[in-house]
Amino acid sequence: MATSGGETMENDDPVTDGPGRTGGALGVLLRPVRGRLILGIVLQGVAAISSLGSFIAIYPLATALLSGDGDRARRVVLFAAVALMVRFVAQSLSYLLMHDADMEFQLRLRRRIARRLGRLPLGWFTSRNSATVKKTLADDVESLHYLVAHSMPDLTMAVVTPVAALVYLFALDWRLTLITLVTMPLFGVLFRMTGRRSGRQGERLGRAIVGVNTAVIEFVQGIAVIKAFGQRDRAWGRYTGAVDAYMATLSDVKGPILRLSSIAYALVCPATMLLASLSGGTLFVAAGWARPVDVLPFVLLGLAITAPLVVVTYAPQALGQARQAAARVTDLLNTPVLPEPEAPRRPSGHRVDFRDVTFGYTPGEPVLRDVSVSLRPGTVTALVGPSGAGKSTMAALLPRFFDPERGSVSIGGVDVREMTPGELYRHVSFVFQDVRLLRATVADNIRMARPDASTAEVEAAARAARCHDRIMELPRGYDSVVGEDARLSGGEAQRLSIARALLADTPVLVLDEATAFVDPEAEASIYDALSVLVEGRTVLFVAHRLHTIVEADQIVVLEQGRVAQLGTHAELVDREGLYQELWAAYAASGAGAAEQLNR
Repeated sequence: MATSGGETMENDDPVTDGPGRTGGALGVLLRPVRGRLILGIVLQGVAAISSLGSFIAIYPLATALLSGDGDRARRVVLFAAVALMVRFVAQSLSYLLMHDADMEFQLRLRRRIARRLGRLPLGWFTSRNSATVKKTLADDVESLHYLVAHSMPDLTMAVVTPVAALVYLFALDWRLTLITLVTMPLFGVLFRMTGRRSGRQGERLGRAIVGVNTAVIEFVQGIAVIKAFGQRDRAWGRYTGAVDAYMATLSDVKGPILRLSSIAYALVCPATMLLASLSGGTLFVAAGWARPVDVLPFVLLGLAITAPLVVVTYAPQALGQARQAAARVTDLLNTPVLPEPEAPRRPSGHRVDFRDVTFGYTPGEPVLRDVSVSLRPGTVTALVGPSGAGKSTMAALLPRFFDPERGSVSIGGVDVREMTPGELYRHVSFVFQDVRLLRATVADNIRMARPDASTAEVEAAARAARCHDRIMELPRGYDSVVGEDARLSGGEAQRLSIARALLADTPVLVLDEATAFVDPEAEASIYDALSVLVEGRTVLFVAHRLHTIVEADQIVVLEQGRVAQLGTHAELVDREGLYQELWAAYAASGAGAAEQLNR
């Protein structure tokens, strides 16, 4: 993929809660909208208390009607109407504030994630698949949306309503209140037991789910091989065995939990609460401790106390998911970015120098060790060596996918770390084996290298990459959309990426076996096009097929991360060493065997 140009990024500091200290991820992320959230929660609490007005009004209304006090009855009705109006206004404002805060929160967060992704080392993306970024940008942000826009107001209503009802009932008669709540302690014990059992068994259930997922992926991805070798029954048996194991685990884990939770919720269901309040009220009336009308508020509000319990019990799960999502988002936002120079420099010329470069993906495990190589302008330098020698890693350091731990990589006498990204990618373009095309038109995919390129320039680059004729065969030619009406083979996609690199027209070009997916005829034509591009430019070529580097100006042989040999093909093939061994294997076994050895 060819890259050029750059963009100015906004300030994007790591998510912290004080100097040098990472705070609660969820609280820190919500800080910009905290004021509106608090106000929305307060308004939701007012709405919850006001929602009890109609129920509370029934008792004084009944006593007023029984005593024939019409004025009091009218005041009670007015109170209930005002309470309903307050609830409507407060709840509407609360939802408006919470959703407004949620929309701004999501906008801020998505923009911040996008800015962070734009500043991360390009090599960071090579070690992570698209599902990881998608989960952060979509699933995790959605979890936070659900918390802000739905869980918080629902939880506020679920907590405030029963608390307010309890305060009112205790003020009327604490004895009847306790009788109404007689089943609550046992519910609390059973619910706690359910939560503990779920926590202990969660990991076991998770392992069973992983087993099913693994079996599904293996079955789907390997279906061609499975059928070709007549292993369908065996593969199906592994899949069904994983499913049966999961169902057995699910039944074993969830069965006792469901029984406990069913008993717990039965203890606080409306029928149970109604039975408790009516039984206690009947006893009090029979003993002369209360009038029949005095039992009315306990019958009505007893239901209001337990109805929100389902929301309250599920709130920890929603909050836990939001905290986990916030932690993952925070990890992404705290991922170190490539530092940009305070005083950027511009290179003079396009000579490339690797000086004492040491680099490893894991601390203490270097892939490259003290590598020093110079690439002269107008020459092709090929990198060869066994698998794991560090060829692709060395090539990735030039476009600054990573920064070396020690040493330097420079272009035109300037360390790439002292260049802005825009300046760097105006000097370096690259074509790798793993081709990435956007779901856009073919022309736009080529034009990524130079967005202002004319149609004629795009077509010229495609012709040079030997893909113009294939593009014209597509339903809409250059206006065909990749992934829709532009279905390209691996070799065709590779030639499209080469056209992109040709259009970039940078003085330095990095090729990681750019012809890996093309046929020999297309490979020859592409090298003809690249030979024109090479003139006056610096080319670093990672080779897996030895016949492609015979005419290279310089061959660097890497072994275990070090430069083992350096020279031209003619020099190295006559010199004892690794290159001679690789070439001998190539000549003796043919291109396929030698290619496999070199990989």
